[in-house]
Amino acid sequence: MGHHNSSNLPAFKLRYKLFRGCVFTALIEDIGVQGVQVEELYTLDEQQFADLSPVYGLVFLFKYESTHAEGTESPVFAAEGDGLFFAKQVISNACATQAILSILLNCQDVELGETLSEFKAFTSDFPSDLKGLAISNSDKIRLAHNSFARAEPFVVEERSATEDDDVYHFVAYVPVDGKVYELDGLKEGPICIGEVPEVGNRDSWLQVACPVIQNRIEKYAASEIRFNLLALVRNRIQAYEEQLQAVIEAGGSEQQAAQIQADLAAEQQKRENWALENKRRKHNYIPFIIQLLKSLAEKKQLEPLIKRQLDAASATTANAAKPTNAQ
Repeated sequence: MGHHNSSNLPAFKLRYKLFRGCVFTALIEDIGVQGVQVEELYTLDEQQFADLSPVYGLVFLFKYESTHAEGTESPVFAAEGDGLFFAKQVISNACATQAILSILLNCQDVELGETLSEFKAFTSDFPSDLKGLAISNSDKIRLAHNSFARAEPFVVEERSATEDDDVYHFVAYVPVDGKVYELDGLKEGPICIGEVPEVGNRDSWLQVACPVIQNRIEKYAASEIRFNLLALVRNRIQAYEEQLQAVIEAGGSEQQAAQIQADLAAEQQKRENWALENKRRKHNYIPFIIQLLKSLAEKKQLEPLIKRQLDAASATTANAAKPTNAQ
């Protein structure tokens, strides 16, 4: 495919694994998008992209730190219009959803569904700040986004972010009309990072995007900033089913058909695991935990349990503080 170097990404080190492919796949399906899924990437390997082809867009996620500036260079912002959708980020906690939508709303061959199709038409003449506001004000988008929020035992209204909070930022990369764009909702506009080198090769745009992402990876890895990479790709089950049908119709080998069937079965199992993980993620366990604590307290078992844990913790701390004998 290209001229970018294969490179391994460091392990995913987020404290809360909210930024999972299964979450975003379910989110866009809840909004009505069909035939697309979100995959977590751990390499920039050409073979991986070939296996996932077509790749509609990439999202680079990193832990945002104000002490790490993006650089002193002044980017050249591309003009909006001509089919390019760009929205400024107006609220902080919709950043992930906005990056995903920025890719979908720039795809020509994706079935967006009624909600996003109407949204795209409605906001087509909006300036970028109003597009960002429209995303945050869409009831259906907000409902899908909030359904994956972590349950909290108490609601603290208008809570402001503190220095101890982890703040994550998402930057999208997408090909539009022969050019490759970086879409960062915190910037003034879309940034054209290059032209698609092979117009007939739908994934050749990755040759332009991957070196830019690689530079980010090297910079953030050196600073120990946590990051992750997501790809919007074709629904894998549909892709394997079509591949299998094509092999059968062409009279391909049994070995080739068997390999595709194995890939299809593995993908179906992965989807079942995703569904279970999302069900657990959405379930609110807090009422159960509170009721359990109440029951333990009523049976006079809570205080002894707490004391036992505190004593064990104190003993562990005391043992750790003891000087060790030199050998």
